[in-house]
Amino acid sequence: MLDRLCSKAACQREAVATLTFDYADSMAVVGPLAPSRSSHGFDLCADHADRLSVPQGWQVVRHQVMGNV
Repeated sequence: MLDRLCSKAACQREAVATLTFDYADSMAVVGPLAPSRSSHGFDLCADHADRLSVPQGWQVVRHQVMGNV
C-alpha cells in the first residue's frame, strides 16, 4: 500500500511533491514531499506536480532536491 496519495480528485497515484500557496505574494510553491501531511499543503503525484498551472499574475516556484555532487 502506498503511504500518501495525490490530493487531486480521483487520482490514485503516489504523492511525490507538496504544493503550498503564498497568497500575499501570489505564489505557488512545489517542493519535495513534506515529511508529514499538513492542512496547509497538497500532496501531488509527479504528473500533477509537472502540469501545475496557476492563475494569471501568479508565480510558480519549484524546489528540487539535488543529488550528491
